[in-house]
This record gives sequence, structure tokens and C-alpha cells, in this order.
Amino acid sequence: MQDLLNQLEELITNLSFRQQKLLRNRLSNLTSVYPFNESEFIISHLLSLKTITLNDYILIRDEYIANNIYLHVFEISAPRKFGETWAQAQIKTLAPELEKPTKKLDNIYSGEYDFFYTNLDKGPIKIEVKASRAVSFKGEEPLYVRALASDSTMKFDMNFQQIKTKCCDVFVWVGVWRDVVKYWVLSSNEVATSKYYSKGQHRGNTGEGQLHLTNDNMLEFIKFESKPNELLEKIIGAAKRNLNQKNI
Repeated sequence: MQDLLNQLEELITNLSFRQQKLLRNRLSNLTSVYPFNESEFIISHLLSLKTITLNDYILIRDEYIANNIYLHVFEISAPRKFGETWAQAQIKTLAPELEKPTKKLDNIYSGEYDFFYTNLDKGPIKIEVKASRAVSFKGEEPLYVRALASDSTMKFDMNFQQIKTKCCDVFVWVGVWRDVVKYWVLSSNEVATSKYYSKGQHRGNTGEGQLHLTNDNMLEFIKFESKPNELLEKIIGAAKRNLNQKNI
């Protein structure tokens, strides 16, 4: 959003002094109601003055969409709708072989993990999905206003919560920026033994913790990153590591 505002500000400075003053006066008293906002008003004004052409507008629009393709995800206000509905749908799309667990697949299943995969070599794999979004610490505006691009240098803290390492074999973390979604695949033991894993997220909730992925420690998890088309392969690999780690 800031890049777009900077681009529009540069175009405004190309106007005559009188046109600039008129536009800025209107902006100072502008009431915005979605989808009629400040950016829309400026672009409409620039088009009417023929400062930009329709083709210029299309280029601005296409560039903005390309750089903010996942911005709509930050507009999902309900945590459960984001984590359970959107994030799990992403994983199911990328790895359709994963199944939603049922008592038929796992007779002791009681909702403690999200996906089930039958690995013919090593047995079933229980997978838990956790998701978080990269937003700026600054300000108290809605998430979609504070949403960060993947190349931003601003501080962020993606908190993966309610982690129960004994309830699954593999964790898939989903991290969302304005322009990209990243995936990490870790064995449950790798999460449990991470120096960043904090046990006891809530008082009385034994066996449950959280892990903060930030600007400062993200590079330490790069070995667990997965490309979208490698997700199932990485899940199988993490499950094998989990078995080996338990047997040590």
C-alpha cells in the first residue's frame, strides 16, 4: 500500500500548484467507505485531468495486484476461519493426497490434528497445520493495513500457537505475506526441541506451547522450508526423521 501511495504522490507533484492545492484540500476532508477510498479518489482525479491514461491506470492496477496477491488473507478477521478454513484449504490444494482424519482412519482420533496420510513404508502420518501472518508491530490499524511484503525490513512476529507436539508426527507451518505464502515442514520432535518453542502457552494447558517466528530467527528455519510442489515429499521426510529421532 505504501508503494502505491508513494507512486500516487509522485504523480500529484506533477500537477500544477492550483490543481495540487485543490486535490489536497479535497483529500483533507475526504470520507472513505469501502471500496471508495483515498487511492481510488486520487486515481479518478488524475484520470479526469488526463495526468494519467487508462493504460497507465491498468499498469498501476496490475502492479499493485501482483505485489499484494495475498492481501485479502489479512482481511479474514476470525482466527479460526483463517487457520482452519483458509490455511487447511491451501494445504489440501497443494497435497490432495492428504485426508481429513476420521474414526475410520484413526479409531482414537478426537480432533487433535488436521490431516492424515497413509505412508505405505512407515505407516500413517498425523499432520497438524499452523498458520500466521506477517504484520507490522507499529500502529493499531487492521491487519490488512499493517500487512508486510516479503522484502520488508519492518519487524514482525508470526506466533504459531496451541502447539501440541505429542498429538502429531509432523507440523506444517503456513506464513503469509502480502505477496507470498511460505511453508515450513518440521517433525514434532524438531518443534519440541527447538530453543524457540515455549511450553505452557496458557496456565493449566499441559502439553501445549507456542513458537514465535520473527525477522531475527527466520533464517534458522530455512532448512525446513518447502516449495508448494514439494509439500507431500517434505511431510514424508519429516515423518521419517521423527521416527528416527524417537528411536535415538
